[in-house]
Amino acid sequence: MKHRELAAVALILGLSLTLCSSQIYVLTDKGGLGRAFDGIGGLSGGGATSRLLVNYAEPYRSQILDYLFKPNFGASLLLHLHILKVEIGGDAQTTDGTEPSHMHYENDENYFRGYEWWLMKEAKKRNPNITLISLPWAFPGWVGHGKNWPYDFPDITAAYVVNWILGAKQYHDLDIQYVGIWNERNYDSKYIKLLRYTLDKSGLDTVRIIASDSLWEPVVQSLLLDPELSRAVDVIGAHYPGTSSVKEALKTQKKLWSSEDYSTFNDEVGGGCWARILNQNYVNGLMTATISWNLVASYYKDLPFSRDGLMTAEEPWSGSYVVESPIWITAHTTQFTQPGWSYLHTVGHLAQGGSYVALTDGKGNLTVVIETMTRDHSVCIRPPLPPFNVTSQNATFHLQGSFASIKELQVWRSQFNFKTKKSSFFETLTPQKLFDGSFTLELAEDEVYTLTTMTTGQKGSYPDSPPLYFADQTGVFEYYINMTDPGPHVFTLRQVVTERPVTWAADADQTISVIGDYQ
Repeated sequence: MKHRELAAVALILGLSLTLCSSQIYVLTDKGGLGRAFDGIGGLSGGGATSRLLVNYAEPYRSQILDYLFKPNFGASLLLHLHILKVEIGGDAQTTDGTEPSHMHYENDENYFRGYEWWLMKEAKKRNPNITLISLPWAFPGWVGHGKNWPYDFPDITAAYVVNWILGAKQYHDLDIQYVGIWNERNYDSKYIKLLRYTLDKSGLDTVRIIASDSLWEPVVQSLLLDPELSRAVDVIGAHYPGTSSVKEALKTQKKLWSSEDYSTFNDEVGGGCWARILNQNYVNGLMTATISWNLVASYYKDLPFSRDGLMTAEEPWSGSYVVESPIWITAHTTQFTQPGWSYLHTVGHLAQGGSYVALTDGKGNLTVVIETMTRDHSVCIRPPLPPFNVTSQNATFHLQGSFASIKELQVWRSQFNFKTKKSSFFETLTPQKLFDGSFTLELAEDEVYTLTTMTTGQKGSYPDSPPLYFADQTGVFEYYINMTDPGPHVFTLRQVVTERPVTWAADADQTISVIGDYQ
């Protein structure tokens, strides 16, 4: 009898010691919910970042698109991005190349140039609910009337942008839901108001405006001081915010997005960067959408920012592509949530470093994402990352409110191993049992966990994968049938830009295109 009593006391003491050594985090909806989740996305453009993707032969091209956009195929669930953002081509260099405009000249309209139309249709084919966003980096020269500035004639610029949105619908049955102003350049309040007016007049009142795809300031102050401007803008989009917003942005009561982020070499440190900011953009900055530049690194590797995409597809001649770690880090959230879910108010930082977020569909489902990325293994290309510490820890999560009756959660884990180089990504573990609404995890450094009521998770995959290519850098070459030549030059590429565009970067003063393959 005494032995049994001693054993019971030892068990109670052991449990008490475990609880004492484990920080407790409450997850509840008792006090209401946090902001609505708007999704995770990728950016094609800014520029020509998907240029080589269109040249992949089947089945490899479809496999890449499935990894990015398809909610399921067969028994497998893949990445399922919620957002696709594309460049409105402007005939000018915008980082890794030139994307052609739909209006090279004032009296010219062609809504089949380039590959963004194709990419949006392929994304929609796989996920009809994907959100489509458009943003200009540059404008044809006629828009600026010879000046490197698109706002002297705001009515012309607004009409040019609205024509692109109308063309997307008329020729491709694509509904663009959001449009931006001018990527990482000055905005003009008069132009934004006129853009809103032109959209409404054209029957595009459901298209929302994002401003200003740069820093939080000064657009936040402009919105607070100008009620008419505030009515025109629906989302404040900041680039590379370092997981932080500003107090004044919260005062606007607008949606806050990291409308361009990541831009980091997609090795495992890049995966760690992505894991950290996906959680902490909301924990620190209440940003409800994060968009990666870029969607897929599909441009020649000697061009700037090689492999700064969620995955890599830079060899159409071989069919080879690589599903990089950021793909599986994204799946930790996108497979188990949808836009329209809500964050809980009870999100935050872990006691020994790292962060956790929790989201619900309001119908009883709960998804918790936890990351413990250390500083040196989660550095993004920008902005500078201050020092911080993360150490192994026990964390106990206690579910309250409508989640108190949950008895079991599905578990998915990614473990970065920078010493052995044998990391494991998006692996399913034994379901986690809950006792009295609580569960405890032993969290190591550089891990990502998802615990969820959703039972649909799968790690999809395809078998390992195995001409002449033009990637325009300045100017735009287009395929041309020269019927006046009876010889071998009937089928040619012709330079079509005859006037210097309103540029985004320091374009060369002559046309440039990178051609060829690596064989």
